[in-house]
Amino acid sequence: MKNKMKIVFAFLTVLVVITSCSKEDLLMDGSATATSELINAKTILYTMPEESALHEGTWLTWPHQYTYGMQYRNRLDQTWVDMTAALVSSEKVHIIAYNNSEKTRINNLLIAAGVPLANVDYKVFKSNDVWIRDNGPVFVRNGAGDLKMLDFKFNGWGNKAPYAKDNVIPGSISGAIGIPAINLNASITTEGGAFEVDGNGVFLATKSAILNNNRNPGMSQATAENVFGENLGVTKFIWLTGVKGLEITDMHIDGFARFADANTLVTMNNADLLYWDVPAADISILYAASNVDDTPYDFIYLPLTQNNVVTTWGQNLGYKGSYVNFYTANNVILVPTYNDPNDATAIAILQAHYIGYDVIGIDVRNLYKYGGMVHCVTQQQLVE
Repeated sequence: MKNKMKIVFAFLTVLVVITSCSKEDLLMDGSATATSELINAKTILYTMPEESALHEGTWLTWPHQYTYGMQYRNRLDQTWVDMTAALVSSEKVHIIAYNNSEKTRINNLLIAAGVPLANVDYKVFKSNDVWIRDNGPVFVRNGAGDLKMLDFKFNGWGNKAPYAKDNVIPGSISGAIGIPAINLNASITTEGGAFEVDGNGVFLATKSAILNNNRNPGMSQATAENVFGENLGVTKFIWLTGVKGLEITDMHIDGFARFADANTLVTMNNADLLYWDVPAADISILYAASNVDDTPYDFIYLPLTQNNVVTTWGQNLGYKGSYVNFYTANNVILVPTYNDPNDATAIAILQAHYIGYDVIGIDVRNLYKYGGMVHCVTQQQLVE
């Protein structure tokens, strides 16, 4: 991957249907099939909707100086101001500030930028870093439609970065807003950016980011599917192999393939996926993906940037940027932009699909240098 992306709960008893391999092969290796289905599931406890389901708000963890220094914080502030400004007309914006002095500083930044504050609220929690997509709660519903949050274990993408403060963020949010957290720390270690769901029973992920000994040593594919099936309400799994050790996330799916809705996948063309270091076999699996009814998805193809990304202070990062890591809010779409000729192309392609939404570019050049894009630093909260 050419970008440097960011640095048991009641297991089901199921049968696993495997294409061209046996159940025993799966349990031993966990890598023999691209697609499998859970059938005769005893229980689905929770369901995660697709990202375009109605939000109560969006969570952001504001950059601070307490892990990586003042320069890091200052270089990222503007991206967070821009995201907040774009989101406040769509929904509430829940900002996590490191401490009260940071809360005051952030509030002053927003006032200076002319951002209306009626839909902004603050929570003061210590954090290691900004990646709330990966360390934050995943909002789901139980069978009665009640809102809950999943608290997966987060270990800094396999002990590659500090994470002790970030791993407790879901519990802190739960305590602050009174929505029960389902503690899955003993069941699985994973990140929100490691998987995609179409909201209609399909799960898409790379094995390299989940079935990896740096997160879940010795875990079989069947075991992971049991956890995700029970807690996300998914019944069909599309697994790409991915690339372990390529970069800090071990190839998160949300950098190059995302669901736009229950019928549509957003990704890149073949050449750009190869540039992104996606294995050719994975590209074939992705392009052949289908929903729970085995109907092929429609595809939207976004370009990479035309040029290598250059930060606002002039550092050429030496690799191109992805637009696939966008974020869907209630009436706006936040798209990563890079001061590149292809920014307008990517925005226009998404605008043509998202009728009724305002597609807004968010300059992520500096954030990209530090490891991610818009989707990586946002987390949706569903309406109750």
